[in-house]
Amino acid sequence: MANKKKLSLFETLNIIGLILFSIAVLYPFWNTFTLSFSDAEQASNLGMNLWPENWTVVAYEYIFNYSDVGIAYLNTIFRTVVGTILIVTLTILAAYPLSRRDLPYRNTLTIIFLIAMFFSGGIIPDYLLIKNLGLLDSRLALILPTAVNVFNIIIMRNYFMTIDKGLEESALMDGANYFTILWKIIIPLSKPVIVTIALWAAVFHWNEWFHAMVYIQDDTKEVLQTVVRNMLIDVAPTAEAAQVSGTGQNTELLLSNVRAATVMVSIGPIVLVYPFAQKYFIKGIMIGSLKG
Repeated sequence: MANKKKLSLFETLNIIGLILFSIAVLYPFWNTFTLSFSDAEQASNLGMNLWPENWTVVAYEYIFNYSDVGIAYLNTIFRTVVGTILIVTLTILAAYPLSRRDLPYRNTLTIIFLIAMFFSGGIIPDYLLIKNLGLLDSRLALILPTAVNVFNIIIMRNYFMTIDKGLEESALMDGANYFTILWKIIIPLSKPVIVTIALWAAVFHWNEWFHAMVYIQDDTKEVLQTVVRNMLIDVAPTAEAAQVSGTGQNTELLLSNVRAATVMVSIGPIVLVYPFAQKYFIKGIMIGSLKG
């Protein structure tokens, strides 16, 4: 039987360090999860709460009984899905021509894109533009203004430039047009950067609340983050551990319970999606940021 290789001192310390780092990263999330299911007595106690002594879902009942959280969830899902698809599509269509060195006025177009990235009109011109386009109180007001992101275009353009041009030349010789090349060659070879951009877009649309607060007045079109924000403002007392009124139950509910539950409700889908996209994330951002 072969002798097992002994770990060196450096490897042992490295493993211990990574374990401690992982615990330090995971504990706040686990503590929030535990707090969201804890009763008021345990939530008010100081110290580490690794497991709820008395499981309760009162905080979640309060959240889902507040306003139309279910409708807000559906609106957020719609915004995230449609907004992400639109951002990825427009980013690809803009990045591919800019990645071709034979594009006329390529440098001029790139400079125009960069100017738009560093300078913007501001909130008031944006609001007036949305109003004049008739998009106020419309879900499109949450999707169209952010459909084009120059930083994403530059990242994807740089990634496209790393793809072997011989593949495109061979396809052109075989009679393929540029749309065929983009669909059948470029996009399949660019999954890491596409998933990276899609992840950025999805996280942005899921967490963004300011545009919804400015452009949306109809309660049936509110997104989850706006509802959560309004709920926390409504229940936030001057004292950190004050009771939340209006639960409709005799069970005590603390503001800390509500905050923990809102965190779990609002970040749950993104936390579930992220592990599946992470394997593409590092590769996509590193390659896309190197090529000039």
